[in-house]
Amino acid sequence: MRLVVVGAAGRMGQNLVKAVAAQDGVVLTGAIEQPQSPHLGQDAGLLAGIGAADVTISDDYLTAFANADGVLDFTVPKASLEFAEVAAQARIVHVIGTTGWGADEDEPLKAAARHARLIKSGNMSLGVNLLAHLVRKAAETLGEDFDIEVLEMHHRHKIDAPSGTALLLGEAAADGRGISLEDRAVRSRDGITGARKAGDIGFATLRGGSVIGEHSVMFASEAERIELSHKAEDRQLFARGAVRAALWGFDKKPGLYSMADVLGLTD
Repeated sequence: MRLVVVGAAGRMGQNLVKAVAAQDGVVLTGAIEQPQSPHLGQDAGLLAGIGAADVTISDDYLTAFANADGVLDFTVPKASLEFAEVAAQARIVHVIGTTGWGADEDEPLKAAARHARLIKSGNMSLGVNLLAHLVRKAAETLGEDFDIEVLEMHHRHKIDAPSGTALLLGEAAADGRGISLEDRAVRSRDGITGARKAGDIGFATLRGGSVIGEHSVMFASEAERIELSHKAEDRQLFARGAVRAALWGFDKKPGLYSMADVLGLTD
């Protein structure tokens, strides 16, 4: 399977290049960066520290997509929407690990998914997606006597909050309860907030240091507390999950999928 990595010079992009090189059944055929990137013209493998890959970093994603079977994309929503449109035209797999989406930005992705296989997740980790499955089950099983709080911590350079993973877990909890996360999410508390409302899903965000990603979902009643947690130790886990998603999507019909689909956790 011929894969293109967009944002190839970034921290996540370099991990994706490494993951493609380490996985049987896939080959790197394109590496894309922004037109102003100082890394244009460099070998993507050398930049990632794995030796020459004979793939030069370019800003010509149109040509790269036309000669590929899939694209791995951990960039920003504006760029991902543009890539999705081109992926649809090329009829290829588009794996989207981008976070920071606005409420109305899924609609263009649904349009692109009529022609391409889009696999979008706030976290490509196999463990996190299993955690989301467990959170959904716990929320479904436990009544509103249990308050739900989502806690996350990331490195100081992360630009969006709550994290895509925290929102993924919040959505899982809301699905389990049969409620709308948008209607019941509480993303900040400051000052005299009043008592906590039953059924709300709270979020707490921490930033600092070099933490890759830590997430916990707490179910708390007056008598007991259940915590489900995941800690990322290596960014390669996200990259390996993205490559696995691309391979899974290779022979699928056009549509908008998630990592839950990839892992068979949609029951």
